[in-house]
Amino acid sequence: MATSIQSIQKGSPALLSGEQVADDREHIRRGLELCIYIGLVVLLVGTCFFILRPFLPLVVWGIVIAISTYPAFKRLQNALGGRRSLAAVLCTVLMLAVLIAPVVLLTETLVGGVQTMTTRMKEGTLTVPPPPPNVESWFLIGRPLNRIWSAAATDLSAALVSLSPQIKAAVPALFSTSADIGLTVLQFALSILLAGVLLANAQSGATVSRSLANRLFGKNGPEFEALAGATIRNVTMGILGVALIQSVLAAIGFLMVGLPGAGLWSLIFLFAAVLQITFVVFIPAVIYVFAIASATKAILFLVWCVFVGLLNNVLVLLFLG
Repeated sequence: MATSIQSIQKGSPALLSGEQVADDREHIRRGLELCIYIGLVVLLVGTCFFILRPFLPLVVWGIVIAISTYPAFKRLQNALGGRRSLAAVLCTVLMLAVLIAPVVLLTETLVGGVQTMTTRMKEGTLTVPPPPPNVESWFLIGRPLNRIWSAAATDLSAALVSLSPQIKAAVPALFSTSADIGLTVLQFALSILLAGVLLANAQSGATVSRSLANRLFGKNGPEFEALAGATIRNVTMGILGVALIQSVLAAIGFLMVGLPGAGLWSLIFLFAAVLQITFVVFIPAVIYVFAIASATKAILFLVWCVFVGLLNNVLVLLFLG
């Protein structure tokens, strides 16, 4: 009996060592499995990110638009007797109309002008009136503009031939800018459609956002959720409000100088102000006024345009403060 007890005592270190080795192997195996799982998750997330990266701005803008228009959507839903889907459809159609109407009007104007000019060039009836006498006195650009304008008024074909290198150099940039504007409009249109879907499922979205806020911030989750929503709405409404104020002031300037199609110019300006590219509207308007109006009137209009353009820097701070 004593001998067997001694043999067990002598063998116990070996048994303990075997169990330790088995535990170490089990830990290593679990560690390897965990690393493989984490690597697969990282690979999956990275692949999804690279696939969805072109659509991330669209999704972000859709969420921003949905959050910003949610109070108006709720009022419309209540007015329609609680019909959420119908209210979402009406909101989407209205926002698409606000976005697309200026683009359609501008496109029709440009296409009509190009077609008329092409037809008159083919018929040989396209002529350029001579420049006003005060063009040459304009600061910095007066003399070269008067020379080019006078050459075009004398012989349009020869003037176009002499300017062909500059025209060829400007065409790629013009097409690139047009393509960028078209893609931006398309992105906003798709974002509005996504916002409509989110508004139609606002209850489910609110549940998800509340759950995420509670998980991230604990008991302060509802407070941070409300703060985030209010911030997005205030920023968006601030941008739209500033764009509306700028558009009203720009419309006053267009009407005062007698710009043809002042209403269309104002509508296009509103769209440009939202995109923060008001110079796209102001530059051709100023050039046109300098061409048809007196120097004093044109300079006053230029000062007014600069004032309206810089007003954004002040009003944004006031609205978002």
